[in-house]
Amino acid sequence: MIRPPRRSSATPAASVFAWTVVGVLVLGLAAAAWIGTRGALAAGHLASAQAGVSAAAADGDDLAAALSRLSTVGADTRAARELTSDPIWTASMALPWVGPQLDALTRTAAAIDDAVATAFEPLAEASAGLSPESLRPVGGAFDVARLAEVAPAASTAAAALRAAADDVAGIERAPLLGRLADAVTASAQQLDTAADDADALRRATLLVPGMLGADGPRSTLVLFENNAEWRSLGGVVGAVAQLDADDGRLTLVAQASSPEFEPVATSPAGELPADVQSIYDTRPARFVQNATQVPDFSVGAPVARELWRRLSGTEVDAVVAVDPVTLSYLLRATGPVALPSGDQLTADNTVSLLLDEVYRRYSGSREQDAFFQSASTAVFQAIADGRADPAALIDAVRRAGLERRLLAWNADAAQQALLDGTTLQGALPASDAGTGVFGVYLNDGTGSKMDYYLHPQVETASCGEGMASVHVTLRSDAPDPATLPSYVTGGGEHGVPPGDVLTGVYVYLPPGAEIVGQRTTSDGDPPGFAGGVHDGRRVLKWSVQLAPGESADLDVTVSVPGVTAVSAVSTPTRIPDEVPRAGTCRSGE
Repeated sequence: MIRPPRRSSATPAASVFAWTVVGVLVLGLAAAAWIGTRGALAAGHLASAQAGVSAAAADGDDLAAALSRLSTVGADTRAARELTSDPIWTASMALPWVGPQLDALTRTAAAIDDAVATAFEPLAEASAGLSPESLRPVGGAFDVARLAEVAPAASTAAAALRAAADDVAGIERAPLLGRLADAVTASAQQLDTAADDADALRRATLLVPGMLGADGPRSTLVLFENNAEWRSLGGVVGAVAQLDADDGRLTLVAQASSPEFEPVATSPAGELPADVQSIYDTRPARFVQNATQVPDFSVGAPVARELWRRLSGTEVDAVVAVDPVTLSYLLRATGPVALPSGDQLTADNTVSLLLDEVYRRYSGSREQDAFFQSASTAVFQAIADGRADPAALIDAVRRAGLERRLLAWNADAAQQALLDGTTLQGALPASDAGTGVFGVYLNDGTGSKMDYYLHPQVETASCGEGMASVHVTLRSDAPDPATLPSYVTGGGEHGVPPGDVLTGVYVYLPPGAEIVGQRTTSDGDPPGFAGGVHDGRRVLKWSVQLAPGESADLDVTVSVPGVTAVSAVSTPTRIPDEVPRAGTCRSGE
């Protein structure tokens, strides 16, 4: 008799285990499919949102249009956030390897959605109707109330965007797949740029209405710098003008040239800090021409204000500095303007006409000053009359500010604080924990206008852990001095032969930096060195004299603990491209 096989007692358990494994695999595959599908959809929505942001950037000069476009990406960002926050997705974030990928996508989607909901959409609503055309003066007055109305939303947006940018920037990149890591980095950069732009708008909406007289009459002293005779912040102050504003209406009420200040420059117009005096003596406090000599506009601006009070009896509320290059940018917005001399001042001829041709045409300083004043008056009047294209005007001001050609100081501390951290302050270079910033400032020692023919080149480099170098080259392409007016060459009155150029180069080291080595090469006489300390920064002064066709080089090596990258700021010259750049490490020993 054949007996049926006995069933193993383990069979039920094995079946349960097998079906459990199958179930787990099925659920895992389902979860993977679920996550993969939702992740792909979320990525698509984020890509669509980023495309919308890029399109809005193209409308950057039209705030209302840009914000309106940005507000429409909300549907995509909300969808991406919902797709990356369901229970299955959230639970999977605890898994190894895949978890960091999901977490990064979730945080990025949430940050961008928060930015849209709490920044773009409210700001778009508040700025409706704030187009470039609305910024044109009507009847000679700017609509300051409309700009001021945007301030609360701009402040909220700036804070929300900065929080979102910081959140995405804090996502650990190391565990992420390459494409996802790149996407997170791009999102962080985009949010950071948006946060900076919103902060700039916040500052503008809080500061500009007041400067245009929204809160009552206000006076501003404008200093016109001459880049043909260098000072640390640009050029010697050759002329000034007082602009009064009241409820958006600007009026040019007075002008003066630097020689007119001589009768009131009998004593320093304020006491300079001891460390400043140790480097620059008291000259920046005694002459309006030197109001831009100290590379900190908060030092020179009050001096100019006090000298103007002595001369005119008016105590202005603010001081602004501009140069001919700034005027050329403004003329791209206004178009050419006619001068009483019969000249037409354009964006292309402003610099050469004001810094070169005027000295060949007029031998007397009074005639030269009158020409400068007529040029500045014509540009101002074109802006006040509403002839400037608003978008181009905003771009001109932005560019001049970034190039440190446009500086501002407010007597009211609260208003001045709105400029903290911006190039408009004309402050000493600021370093952070990882980046050291040099300052290279140029000052004429010839008493001439020969810096029109002098060209600087500044290069910085990191030389390994805690070491850095800065390289400075000065080159003269001056013509035969016999072809130049004595007013331009200085005529040898200050001990420098006509045609030669004596320059004081002040190199500000990053805070905490110490000089390891310094060396120079020069076609002319051996240069001289001096030094000092300004606001905790070591300062090296290099004095060098060049004849036409000569050049000289300075190399400085420093130790600066904790710094892994370096950069520099320098005196803006008549040529916008003459800016600091990255170079190779050079030994100063």
